[in-house]
Amino acid sequence: MTGDLAMPEHPVPVATRRSRRGGFILMEVIVAMTLLALILTPLAAMVYKITARSHRTVGNSYRNAVVMQQVKYLQSIPYDSLDEGTTSVTVTDKPYPHTKVLSVDEYWTRWQLRAKRVQLVITPTNPLYRPDTTIFIRSSAHSTRALFDDGQP
Repeated sequence: MTGDLAMPEHPVPVATRRSRRGGFILMEVIVAMTLLALILTPLAAMVYKITARSHRTVGNSYRNAVVMQQVKYLQSIPYDSLDEGTTSVTVTDKPYPHTKVLSVDEYWTRWQLRAKRVQLVITPTNPLYRPDTTIFIRSSAHSTRALFDDGQP
């Protein structure tokens, strides 16, 4: 049967419908993880910097409060109560443990006017916070009378 169109021995399959599988392939998961890593890496660095800046800001606030408290105290006590020399005090109380070093020395003397140089150094225990130094001059005269003649020849 050469001219006959007969059915072949094995039937040729007709285009079958492929069933669609649900889910992801491995390549899609790898691409998604790579994109996520590329997006989150700069974000993590930014969060780290913001957190570090926040800690420094909190430390600066506590340090400024301690410095202002000590300066106001040192300016409020009588001049003669400022003993010359250096003292060091360690404060362990929370929220701002620190070491305070106070140096008082004679700055100048003229007639009855005297002045002392006061240096205050606040060094926090936490190494993330920076130390601070304040220097000011205390005079034995009232500031309103300092420029007047004291009556001496």
